[in-house]
Amino acid sequence: MTVRYKCRHCKTEVGSLPFESVKDTILLLQKLDEKEEEHFLTYEKDGAMAVQCICEQCQQSLQKFPDYYALSKWLQ
Repeated sequence: MTVRYKCRHCKTEVGSLPFESVKDTILLLQKLDEKEEEHFLTYEKDGAMAVQCICEQCQQSLQKFPDYYALSKWLQ
């Protein structure tokens, strides 16, 4: 199973980690409660797990324009 880190704003893949065993994945998931898991994790068609994060460019934009936090979608 692969864990991919994707920006929740621009959908850019930030990085990925290959997990060789189910044990590694279970250890990762045990650190999240249900709400966090719902908010940050999605599962892709190929079986990979996608972790929603924020890329450096989007983080810089949000710091420069903090009003963007109020918008549900600020990238077109």
